[in-house]
Amino acid sequence: MKVEEIRHFSDEEVQSELDRLHRHLFDLRAQAVTEKLEDPSMLVKAKRDIARVMTIRRERQLSGDAGRKS
Repeated sequence: MKVEEIRHFSDEEVQSELDRLHRHLFDLRAQAVTEKLEDPSMLVKAKRDIARVMTIRRERQLSGDAGRKS
């Protein structure tokens, strides 16, 4: 997932995408424990996607807070 795609999401869509990615990461970890995970790099990709979404969410929080202080 690319950052530009995430930037076009609404706040609710960002939160639902974050929830979906957390569930996906949980499923991948369960597969890794049971040795059914075919591609271990999927764990790293899922973590990076979560970090991207959280970064966008934080940027929005900070821009909203900066607007209120002025």
